[in-house]
Amino acid sequence: MIVPLTSAPTLESERLTIRGPVRSDLPEFTRFMTSSPRMKVQAETVSKEQAWFGFLTGVGHWQWHGFGFFTLILRGEKLPLGRVGLLKHSNWPEVELAWHLFEGAEGNGYATEAAQAVRLWAHQCHGLKRLVSYIHCENHRSQAVAKRLGAVTDGTRAEHEPDAEVWTHLSALK
Repeated sequence: MIVPLTSAPTLESERLTIRGPVRSDLPEFTRFMTSSPRMKVQAETVSKEQAWFGFLTGVGHWQWHGFGFFTLILRGEKLPLGRVGLLKHSNWPEVELAWHLFEGAEGNGYATEAAQAVRLWAHQCHGLKRLVSYIHCENHRSQAVAKRLGAVTDGTRAEHEPDAEVWTHLSALK
């Protein structure tokens, strides 16, 4: 039996089950955070201990805000493909719609598909009409996801992360 770590609902999209985090998600998340080539390029890899704290921070978001990261998996499968969700750290001015896919899951439209479902849920369940995404200025793949979601940027940088541009999702219902 899989014990949920949060109050996250389970969302469904065309190909994905989008559910709250469970303990068995930690190894794949740790692998991504400690060794992903994409994390290395942005100098954002962390230690195993830091990955554990990051995972628990995601769980804590659910307790504090009633939202956080969802884990996405292909319907009928068990292996996590990545995480998509909402974040609002104490020094962030707005709620972020964020995503990251684990190795091998990129290029299939999973981030866009999951982000659309999460954005609609955020609007319906939390009344969030405006979301932002803080995207590293060199992360062109993530920028492409933001564009597919209808987000726009004017190049403004995030105060808490100077290498990240602020992408604004104009409507949660698009």
